[in-house]
Amino acid sequence: MQLVIVSGRSGSGKTVALRVLEDLGYYCVDNLPVELLPDLVSMRRDKPGEVAVSIDVRNLPDSTEKLVECLEQVRNMEGVSLSSFFIDADNAALIRRFGDTRRLHPLSRLSLTLDEAIRQETHLLAPLSSEADLRIDTSDLSIHDLSEIIRARILGKKERELNWVFESFGYKFGISQDADFVFDARFLPNPHWIAELRPFNGTDEPVATYLNSQLEVTKYLWQIENLLVTWMPHLERNNRSYVTVAIGCTGGKHRSVYLVEELAKAFKKMGKSVQLRHRTLEKNPIES
Repeated sequence: MQLVIVSGRSGSGKTVALRVLEDLGYYCVDNLPVELLPDLVSMRRDKPGEVAVSIDVRNLPDSTEKLVECLEQVRNMEGVSLSSFFIDADNAALIRRFGDTRRLHPLSRLSLTLDEAIRQETHLLAPLSSEADLRIDTSDLSIHDLSEIIRARILGKKERELNWVFESFGYKFGISQDADFVFDARFLPNPHWIAELRPFNGTDEPVATYLNSQLEVTKYLWQIENLLVTWMPHLERNNRSYVTVAIGCTGGKHRSVYLVEELAKAFKKMGKSVQLRHRTLEKNPIES
């Protein structure tokens, strides 16, 4: 039996993740008290289909020790394959989402400010965060982006296919938090300082033509691709379902966008499963 535990801080997108798993055929239980998790697994273990359970700060046991004990009990049950997703976002994104939706934080009943509630929740969920097999930072993701990531992880795992996620970001907005490889492109020639190229981005032909003519850019692109291709067989044999490659430049608009576009094209030509994400260009974050 395949069991997926979905956890994360309030407002990060857990509900979206659980809904995607339900669409993929999982038997989903929302906000199950952790103490009942072993009983649920015992009941469902001999039945067909996979199970997904959402756990958040509202249904945690009284102590960290009890939480760890329950998870370990399930992990050691015969015939159960356990994996866990931790959905998160930075504090600023969480505060903005609560403000936009005018919802109360689950810990507001403790007479805490929103900032205090988020910090307390971080502490309480630390065991689940540290044990997660997959962490997803939704700070700059849309609902569609998060849904696609979940689908790719689940379907890729079922088909034993390694999914390659290429994403660009701007260092001025913060480094990518869930990447396996991070490459810095800030030392490359910057189209931003060329007046006629400034209005465009790395997906546009004028910028692509300019960057493709720069020796430093083509050499760096070749070196990144060569590194990834060299270690690709080892990554594929490591029972991974995904690899996230992030490339950053100052603003996340020109150089990093161009590089991940080119890498995505190259890996698609190799027949690999590819996802492409531009964090700065796609400023359409999850709001609930």
